[in-house]
Amino acid sequence: MQAFDNFWAVAVDYAWGLPLVVLLIGAGVYFLIASLIASGFKPIRTLKHTFDIIRGKFDDPNDPGEISHFQALTSALSATIGMGNIGGVAIAISLGGPGAIFWMWVAGAVGMATKFFTCTLACFYRKKDEDGIMQGGPMYFIEVGLGKKFKPLSIMFAVFGMIGCLALFQSNQLAGLLDAHWGVNRWFTGIVSTAIVAVVILGGITRVGLVTARVVPAMVVLYFGSAMFILLMNFQQVPALFGSIFASAFGGEAALGGAAGVAFREVMGTGVKRAAFSNEAGIGTAAMAHGAAKTKEPVREGLVAMMGPFLDTHIVCTLTALVILSAGIGASGDGVVMTVNAFDKGIPGVGRIILAIVITLFAVSTMISYSYYSLKCSRYLFGKKFGDYYIYIYLISILLAATWAQDTIINIIDTAFAMMAIPNLIGTLLLSPIVFAALKDYYARMKI
Repeated sequence: MQAFDNFWAVAVDYAWGLPLVVLLIGAGVYFLIASLIASGFKPIRTLKHTFDIIRGKFDDPNDPGEISHFQALTSALSATIGMGNIGGVAIAISLGGPGAIFWMWVAGAVGMATKFFTCTLACFYRKKDEDGIMQGGPMYFIEVGLGKKFKPLSIMFAVFGMIGCLALFQSNQLAGLLDAHWGVNRWFTGIVSTAIVAVVILGGITRVGLVTARVVPAMVVLYFGSAMFILLMNFQQVPALFGSIFASAFGGEAALGGAAGVAFREVMGTGVKRAAFSNEAGIGTAAMAHGAAKTKEPVREGLVAMMGPFLDTHIVCTLTALVILSAGIGASGDGVVMTVNAFDKGIPGVGRIILAIVITLFAVSTMISYSYYSLKCSRYLFGKKFGDYYIYIYLISILLAATWAQDTIINIIDTAFAMMAIPNLIGTLLLSPIVFAALKDYYARMKI
């Protein structure tokens, strides 16, 4: 087991080197600036149009796809708003100091543009499966949009997608929390989680969309309300907390629990890595959910997808970071336990219970959405008949991950995400002229 742990510790260092960080941020900056110039800043100027799409103004049941724009967004958010926002933010602060949050913001901002491009392409280049249902995602838009000679990139994405989209971190963190605070056996948590997820995911993306459309808004409101209550009670600290984040963004300030200053590269790398894990912009996972949206207008789904990183990173992750920093508790326990301790200090007695409910909802909803991603990658590689069997491997992984070491699980998922980002971003960059043209054409036809 030690050799297994060591392998992933080395692998993640190579995978998340400076080249990938530059690729993620650089591609996002290019997408952001070029798309805003090409459209005359209309995605920002016409936000009402985006909200009209989300609330169903343009929904047509006869359009190709399986779920509505709103269900596609909540399905993607149920995967992104989860343990990365709770445990991941705590880990970012403990490893990179408050400055890591600044780089999470940067990654989230450019990630909005990246998601617009990847999710537009996911609907632009779809491919029918054996049942005649249109499927979208990076592996499909790379193969269909760029041709067969680029299929190795599609295969690379799907192979690592089967690993990266396993719900290892969610199961592990939920089991760790319930064990640390309530003495619930980790195996019991794994078994119950597996059973709940199985009931939902065996019904396909339609059932996933119906469940997440109800669960996601409720869990976000509960988490947002409790975090805002704590910050309002400590409002005098908030300006200083933001000052700490900006002041340490370029290195120098100690991470929680550490005495030494953190180097700039470590601060930036940690922030970008944890932002990628949290909002998944550039990784390509959300494109698989948005690729299932019912629409004949790919740009519409791209506009909907842009809201994901904003809600995930700039709202939810920021609230988590401010609560942790305001508590001044240091690096106490694993990521999720550290956040629970901060909330419990902010709302004594009640905070622990609220976080237990929120974390359970976050973890289970992410497990549900990730199952769809994993299965989609498996079906792409092996066809529907044989690919469907991967769902049983997925369910078993939920059970086993409940007892594994946190660091190893993080290293496995981070390595797989890095290997997914490479083909996804290469394909998106090569196909970006198609998106630019579609964006200008859409606004011209809609006369917005």
